[in-house]
Amino acid sequence: MLMQVILTVAESKRLIAKGVAAHPLVQRALKDGLVIIARGSTNGYVAEEILGKTMDKAGFLTGRTLPRGHAGPRRKAEPIGEVVLRRGQVEDMSLADAISQLQAGDVVMKGANALNYADRTAGILVGHPEGGTIGASLPTIIARKAHLVVPVGLEKLVASDLVAMSELIADDVTGPESISSLWVITGATIITEIEAVEIITGVECSHLASGGIGGAEGSVRLLLSGEGEQIEEARKLLDSIAGEEPFPY
Repeated sequence: MLMQVILTVAESKRLIAKGVAAHPLVQRALKDGLVIIARGSTNGYVAEEILGKTMDKAGFLTGRTLPRGHAGPRRKAEPIGEVVLRRGQVEDMSLADAISQLQAGDVVMKGANALNYADRTAGILVGHPEGGTIGASLPTIIARKAHLVVPVGLEKLVASDLVAMSELIADDVTGPESISSLWVITGATIITEIEAVEIITGVECSHLASGGIGGAEGSVRLLLSGEGEQIEEARKLLDSIAGEEPFPY
């Protein structure tokens, strides 16, 4: 049995967040270990799903991508720091302190700006001179066998080889400093809309098409395949996120 669904960017973020919260790695770390949710737009939805309450997601941003020449209104929001949970309970802890306490099996969540789905690589734009969140956390994540979970929407699919793009940027030593570097992530647990709906409902999911108009700009069209009960469960899940409001910026 087949089903098609179109998801706006906001609906995708909500679906991904639900999939991240239900992932076995995350569930295990919430029960027995440490979970760090780094700041970012998609991770704001992840934090809401895990905490079970709404938050001012506009205050949970680090970098952001806006239209060229953007001069529109910007809603002021009080900055919110990274969310750190030990055995499912929120702890008042800095990112640096949380990273220093990582152990095997713990989870760090960090969003991405680019995704090559076929290669299972993600790219993070870096403007901070010391590598930002990923630069501060990745060495410890790898050394201590913690897990890096990357919630990222299919809207961020790119046609380029991310490693080649990273090398190209790094080779341009005379270019403007405003060009962000690209940190390529491999070996992470990448969770898109595809993984999210499969984790929760057991259907098989494929990315069929993208884009639209009238509010569907940036949307993705998914094709779901499964038994009748699985499709019905997927329909209920997708109905529950229908009409998700655009990101509050």
